[in-house]
Amino acid sequence: MKTLLIVEDEKMIRQGIKTMVQRSGVPVDSILECSNGEMALEILKMQEVDVMFTDIRMPKMDGIALVKAMQELPKIPLTVAVSGYDDFSYAVEMMRMGVREYILKPVDREKVREVLVKLNEEITQGKENARQDRNLGYQQLKYALLNQNLTESEKKLLVKQYGDFFFAGEYLVVLINHMEDQSESVEEEQPFIFLKAVAGNDLILTSKKYLPILLMDELAGRYVGVSRLHSRIETLQEAYREALAARKEAFYLGKEYVYYEEMLTGKERGLCLEETAVRAIVQQLGTDKYESGLKSLKRIFHNASLGGYMPEEIEKGIRSLLDGILTTYAGVLKLEQKDIREYFEIYGYDCLEEYQTEVLGWLTKFCETLNSRFDDYKNKQKIQQAVRYIEENYNKDLNMAVVSNQLSMNYSLFSYVFKQYTGNNFVNYLKEIRIREAKRLLEETDMKVIEISEQVGYENEKHFMKTFKASCGVSPTEYRKNAQFKGGG
Repeated sequence: MKTLLIVEDEKMIRQGIKTMVQRSGVPVDSILECSNGEMALEILKMQEVDVMFTDIRMPKMDGIALVKAMQELPKIPLTVAVSGYDDFSYAVEMMRMGVREYILKPVDREKVREVLVKLNEEITQGKENARQDRNLGYQQLKYALLNQNLTESEKKLLVKQYGDFFFAGEYLVVLINHMEDQSESVEEEQPFIFLKAVAGNDLILTSKKYLPILLMDELAGRYVGVSRLHSRIETLQEAYREALAARKEAFYLGKEYVYYEEMLTGKERGLCLEETAVRAIVQQLGTDKYESGLKSLKRIFHNASLGGYMPEEIEKGIRSLLDGILTTYAGVLKLEQKDIREYFEIYGYDCLEEYQTEVLGWLTKFCETLNSRFDDYKNKQKIQQAVRYIEENYNKDLNMAVVSNQLSMNYSLFSYVFKQYTGNNFVNYLKEIRIREAKRLLEETDMKVIEISEQVGYENEKHFMKTFKASCGVSPTEYRKNAQFKGGG
């Protein structure tokens, strides 16, 4: 418990109870003392007290009068009456007024400890119940903010739960970007209501008086949208829509906070984001002109930062761009919506500048990867053409320069890419094709070795025979003989 008050006119008894409380094992942040009911009542008016031990017979104001008077206070402490045996009838009257316990003098240490443990559990359970009630109330408030068709019974429940807050004076709705690590406030002492993750934003209900403190402290640098002043729960949804519009204004203009009354009018937002312009950007991203597409997107972001578009116009354009990328390039890079889901949530970022940096950074890498993949694809196609060309022309005077020229491909690049895709360098690849064909001709025909040599592209018979033996381990003649034995001839 936070605060305990001891009201007793006899100093020795008062200090004795204090010592017993301190040694009880029950944690108490602050122990206050006073000698009569009048002083106690003044203390209770100035600050909240969790538990009060009070004598019955005291000068100026006795315990019974004190308990009666404090019934008018916003928070009534859990009270323990302390008196002699002769005052039992008075103690019974006090217990009818809500006093929790009665302790006889001389005060017993174990009895004090027992009472404190019991009351501390009650306080703890009360706080937990209040926390749960506030959590439930917060869920009801979120529902009220987003649901356009509240029933009368739902409205009555909200008025019952939050009537004091809404009818006590004017209030403002404040919206900020949702922060994952921000816990939802359920502390009763807070001078505002904090609702986490309301349609992607965090929401605060507060008074005009407290707003400057919030803007300088918790909300500093958060690009905040603030509604107009409202006074009834019935206008809560209207206040929410105003705060949402102001939050979007703060997002695009890069302002730390925007009041709904100060927003730009629709007439000042004269630009229209054409669907054809968005489609053109999507198509440019897949070409070597992708930097032009990125520049076009930067211009759109720049115009948005000047308030040139209605928020709905930008939202539609960005989502169209991302959908277009998914549709056009998903097959090439196996791109899925989960890979770029965060970019669909435009207001998941504090401001447009932050969002623009993230999106353009991702798109630049995306385009570089896309073009690299496309270059790889084109190179692969060219190597496939090279392989076909070799298969059709291996019997001619063929070398890598001839083939790379045939494909209009850089000699060094061709050498690297050829080995990358075939797993073999050009000379060995050509040699394997020629030897394979020579083996076939030795097995299936009666052609002379010199004729086979010429047939597979070797002008020099000795070079052919040397190459064949190095590859097969035997000469062409020996290979033919072994093939005949194998075939049973």
